[in-house]
Amino acid sequence: MKKFFHYINNEVLVKAANLNSANISVKIIAGILISKFIAVFIGPEGMALIGNLRNFLSTVQSIAIAGLYNGFVKLIGKCKNNLSELTNTLSTVFYLGFFSSVLLAFICYYNAEFINGLIFLNNNYTYVIETLAIVLPFYALNMFAFSIMNGFSKYRILLVINMTGQILGLLVTLLLIKQENIDGALIAVVITPALNLLITIVGIAFRKNLMSHIRITHINISVLRNLSPYMVMALVSSIALPIVYIIIRNYIISEIGIKEAGYWTAVTRVSDYYLMFINSLMALYILPRFAELKSRKEFRKEVFSFYKTVLPIFALILGIVYLSRGLLVNLLFTEEFRPIEDLFGYQILGDFIRVMSMVIAYKFLAKKMFTHFIIIEVFLFVIMYVSSVYLIDVFGLKGAVMGHCLSYFMYFGIVLLIFGSSLFGVLNDQGLDDY
Repeated sequence: MKKFFHYINNEVLVKAANLNSANISVKIIAGILISKFIAVFIGPEGMALIGNLRNFLSTVQSIAIAGLYNGFVKLIGKCKNNLSELTNTLSTVFYLGFFSSVLLAFICYYNAEFINGLIFLNNNYTYVIETLAIVLPFYALNMFAFSIMNGFSKYRILLVINMTGQILGLLVTLLLIKQENIDGALIAVVITPALNLLITIVGIAFRKNLMSHIRITHINISVLRNLSPYMVMALVSSIALPIVYIIIRNYIISEIGIKEAGYWTAVTRVSDYYLMFINSLMALYILPRFAELKSRKEFRKEVFSFYKTVLPIFALILGIVYLSRGLLVNLLFTEEFRPIEDLFGYQILGDFIRVMSMVIAYKFLAKKMFTHFIIIEVFLFVIMYVSSVYLIDVFGLKGAVMGHCLSYFMYFGIVLLIFGSSLFGVLNDQGLDDY
């Protein structure tokens, strides 16, 4: 236990305190309150439709910024002291994000009825898609300013702005749900990211001298070439999974019922809450640490150190979640959601295997193994869809969480096959071979 807290204090919280811990806490509290309001005022049917809209919004947001966020932050960090490179980077990313978000906005707006049929099925919420299209460029602009501040390591102001946006979005969402029920909830989903325009305004004001360097004549193909691997990886992972979730949810609606789809959405929301912290921890420590490693021996040491220190604590938290699932249903939802208690077991087991896999799989990103990353991600999403549909046909709603669990078991197996020699193979004296 002492080793775990030493690990956290010295390696993680020092880096995370300024930006992540408080922000994620606010995000989780906001999510819990929103889930409660949805359960009370709308019910599981609304939960299912909102789940589809959230997944679709996640996809279009990623496409709107062309998957540029992570790569852009890294590139700013490298070239922030070189005015020429910084000008080329800012100009290229700004105009690429602007044109891609405006083009996508037009596509969504003029195909709103078709998109409505895909995510809302027989319900007519075309106006929600049209609203989403209108606010989409504002989201892209928000992320541009957000990336600049992150790249320049302005963590304190970023934290304050982000938390303010979370609280503002929470208040607007709760008010709309209470006043307009499902219509209010759907509109809140699409407008709250745009409410974070505060981030953009403050970001531009804070770095207004940079705006003069954003010129269309400074678009540089080499910047796109540097960013393209990050763009492809971000787009694959951030687009494929939400789309798979939409397909699975629609399959549940058509084969079992919309209420059952709402139950599945509810249990995945609970999963999202506890995964926020562990995902943040891994992104802050594991990814940069793996990028520094020079040998198999170091890689093996870091992976097993995480397994010995953090993973048991995570397992304990999951155990508590499982044992208190009845209390969690009362706290987060209503009595109508009581059937989701039967879904927690496979969902939690799948999440545990997911974290075990991700710790190793971060090497794909750290060492820029882009082809491996894309292939294994596509494999995961295909397996998740196939296994979920098959198991739903056999076991009903529980098959959806069984498919989630089975998918990550198989994903973990593939990751072990790829990195098995690094983790379990015989090392030479230096442990440098084939890292």
